Amino acid sequence: MGERKGPKTTKLPVQQLIILALCRLAEPIALTSVFPYLPEMMEFLGINTQQVAFYAGLTSAIFSVCQALTGVGWGYASDRLGRKPVILIGLTCTMITSLLFGFSRSLAWAMITRGLAGLGSGNVGIIRTTVAEIVPQRDLQPRAFSIMPLVWAVGSVFGPALGGILANPAKTHPELFGDNHFFQRFPYALPNMVASSLFLLGLGAGVFFLRESLEARKHRRDYGLMVGKKVMCLFKRRRGRPYQVASDRETTSLLSNGETLSSSSSSSGAEDLDAEQLSAYHQRPGRVTSHVGYRDVFTSQSSINLVAYTLLALHSQAFEQLLPVFMHHPQREHRSSSSISSRLKFSGGFGITSQEIGFIFTLYGITGMLAQFFIFPAVARRFGILRCFKVCAIIFPLVYLLTPFTALVDGQRRQEQVLFALMMVKSVAAVFAFPCSTILLTNSAVSLEILGTLNGVATSTSALGRAAGPAIGGWSFTKGVAAGYVIIPWWTIATLAFLSIIPVWFLVENDGPEMESKGSDFEREDDAVDSNDSD
Repeated sequence: MGERKGPKTTKLPVQQLIILALCRLAEPIALTSVFPYLPEMMEFLGINTQQVAFYAGLTSAIFSVCQALTGVGWGYASDRLGRKPVILIGLTCTMITSLLFGFSRSLAWAMITRGLAGLGSGNVGIIRTTVAEIVPQRDLQPRAFSIMPLVWAVGSVFGPALGGILANPAKTHPELFGDNHFFQRFPYALPNMVASSLFLLGLGAGVFFLRESLEARKHRRDYGLMVGKKVMCLFKRRRGRPYQVASDRETTSLLSNGETLSSSSSSSGAEDLDAEQLSAYHQRPGRVTSHVGYRDVFTSQSSINLVAYTLLALHSQAFEQLLPVFMHHPQREHRSSSSISSRLKFSGGFGITSQEIGFIFTLYGITGMLAQFFIFPAVARRFGILRCFKVCAIIFPLVYLLTPFTALVDGQRRQEQVLFALMMVKSVAAVFAFPCSTILLTNSAVSLEILGTLNGVATSTSALGRAAGPAIGGWSFTKGVAAGYVIIPWWTIATLAFLSIIPVWFLVENDGPEMESKGSDFEREDDAVDSNDSD
């Protein structure tokens, strides 16, 4: 008779989080790869220099508007069909539309493909919901919810580098592509072709290894997992040791807290469950099965969280969109004067190329990645989620107010250094603010049953912010430069950032929906695999 084990320390379901990260990785690479070359692309499509900022912002805004139209629908679909199938559909849609965007030869085509990409881009909320379901423990949430922003940061490193290096290859790499008529005709196809190919990695990981986290769909037979299990079995056998499959939906108990339907049930007893037993399980006391309405979704705290998250997305995306336009905008001579109005009246940018912009954005992404990995979890645990969010909310407008004055610094190299210092501060603030907002929103949900819908609403409302931000930034940049004041767009988004502080001060840290406290199925699956690997 074996010894009875003591209480086990809860830990992250590392394997499933890694698989979710692989599913997520290609999206930020595809989206951020556009930033370095978008101003040049607008010029290639026939837009004059003075209108580049407006149409670049409009192109980004169309993506976000279309994303807002379908965000709630994707969230609702994931609550009914399951997280996994909707995630896979979203990956496929984004892969195809990213490829189509690379073949743009007219402004209309570019906007149509960006709109289609937005319609199919609902994964951010669904993946966030999946993380909440597989990591219910509040003490693990800062680490768990920092992983997807970390993946975004990694994608933000490789995406701009990819776009900056591969855009217009016939011109930037004439020794390799100078005689290639295809890339002369479609100068921005190559970065999108490479980015689209990365989606195959996420699709493969999702189909064969991602487990369903929606409680009502966990018991369904998953043929993708079965194939993945056989592949792993063959791989283990080739290494010379037997492979014992970790408990999956066909071999583990369906009860979320590790219980069994009877005291004599084995770990594989779920195979024998019939429909009547499953129905009885889902209808047992203490488990919510009734349909919830929009009043349950839009509680007071959830609504405040949605407003705060939307405004955060608005000014942050406006900053991200304005930066490459500001960097690419030609330099202007500034005449020094003692009057305040003349000190504020200047319209110059940095006048640098897409390759240089891509390099700066790559360093910008590295800063965010390092902060996400090494700083955020420890600081969030030490000072609390809400306190960190409040501090970041104050930092944003200060950065935006100072950014345009970097164009007045003497020497281009020093200009870039000062600007990058401000970008680092903004990057760290964003690294804290977005996961903090996500955790607060998740914990404001009254039930796990509406979590997918709530995150779908968050995707839609934040997409409206991401649409309005670049549109406002692009329009105000065009008007400001025409009037000789490049500070106008930056101070406009600074004003919006100041307004976004208000809802943050009304937020309250909630305990979150009723979740398991004894460890999830996914944690036990990782334990099973760990024990197999140690044999």
